[in-house]
Formats: sequence, structure tokens, C-alpha cells
Amino acid sequence: MLSASLATPGRVIVSGHPATPAPSTRHQDAVLELGAALLAHTKRHGGRVFVAPTDVFFSDTNVVEPDVLYVRPGNVGRVEVRFVRSAPDLVVEVSSPSTRRLELVRKRALYERFGVPEYWYVDLEADRVEVHRLEGERYVVPQLRSRHERLETPLIPGFGIAVGDLLGPSDS
Repeated sequence: MLSASLATPGRVIVSGHPATPAPSTRHQDAVLELGAALLAHTKRHGGRVFVAPTDVFFSDTNVVEPDVLYVRPGNVGRVEVRFVRSAPDLVVEVSSPSTRRLELVRKRALYERFGVPEYWYVDLEADRVEVHRLEGERYVVPQLRSRHERLETPLIPGFGIAVGDLLGPSDS
């Protein structure tokens, strides 16, 4: 059995080894809100949705675990027992202070390189969502969606969610 204790604020020790602290409750609320909305949509229209921890296997050296991922009905063959093989149709990362650079730089580049058609970055600090869409082989300048807008995508016809519902109450 593992035991965890909070050694110092923001640092967790699990069985004597440092571990990444769990995401904030606001982060988890955003993941749950989007995951639930996508799940309701897939029950009516097909496709699959997963929330972390679910791996996306791009290659032997490139495996990621987005916060939320969606696979369209025509691509559900990519879903295997232990992971999703190849590019999901949509990946979503919800910001955490400890992973911001990883998600905005390294993961974004990886999603672009492996052809993920759309990548959403839910920025809880900036209180907005960045929508990155592939045009050819590159993500174009992201579209910014504020809490007073609706988030929709041509990849998932009929799906939409209010950005304010996704962001939830701000921390400030």
C-alpha cells in the first residue's frame, strides 16, 4: 500500500519518492464538464471519449496522456484495449501551473507532428480556451474563446459547450 503525505505545499511524497501533485479541483471540474458533454454527444451520435488516464500511442517513443480525447465514429478502430493508437480527432489539455510549458510547447508540437486535427488548451489562468486547428501539416494561429462564447468544432457536428461552463468559476 502506498502512503502519501504533504511534505511542503505543492510537493507530495509517495513512499519516499517525490510525485506530481494531483490537479486542482477546478482543473478536474473542467475535465469532467467537457468529458460529460462529449460522452452525452457520443451516446447519441457515436464516437468515443476518454479522460485521463488514457494513453495515446503515436510511436514507441511518443506516448501522451491528454486530459480529454475524442475519436469520431469513423475512427473508432484506433481505440484498443490499453490505449488509443494514432491521432485522436480532438485532444484537450487543461492548464496546470506545473505543466503549462509542457502542454503549450512540447505536447502542442507533438500533436501537430502526429496530425491531431484539433487541440484545445483550456487556460484556467487566462480564463479562455485556445483552439488550435491543423491546416495542412501545421496548426494555424489559435482561435481564442472567452467565457462568454460557445465552443464548437466542425469535427463534431452538433456538439457545443459554453466556454463559461467549461471554465467554471474563476479562482480570483
